[in-house]
Amino acid sequence: QVQLVESGGGLVQAGGSLRLSCVASGRPLSSYVMGWFRQPPGKQREFVSFINWNGGGTSYADSVKGRFTISRDNAKNTVYLQMNSLNPEDTAVYYCAGGITTTSTPALYHYWGQGTRVTVSS
Repeated sequence: QVQLVESGGGLVQAGGSLRLSCVASGRPLSSYVMGWFRQPPGKQREFVSFINWNGGGTSYADSVKGRFTISRDNAKNTVYLQMNSLNPEDTAVYYCAGGITTTSTPALYHYWGQGTRVTVSS
């Protein structure tokens, strides 16, 4: 079993930056593909980014490409999401997830954190 805990969310003005962190416990993070998803208010959960086991492969949703960067430090059992040039459409609860497949499909991830809220004001 893997426990995931996100942190780093908060309130930021449009154009600002935040870095989200997700710390894993229970099993080595290196065993898993890690993804970030988000759920905007009143909407369904959507894919943001994923990173493969060793960080050599990443993927991003078109809406965040060029602004967000996913990375991981397996020695620290932590995955990060650096978010730059934030806009109000990025407002959401952000979740990290662990799985064994490089996919943008939430249902294929086995482990989820509790989420961290990001609010971007205009």
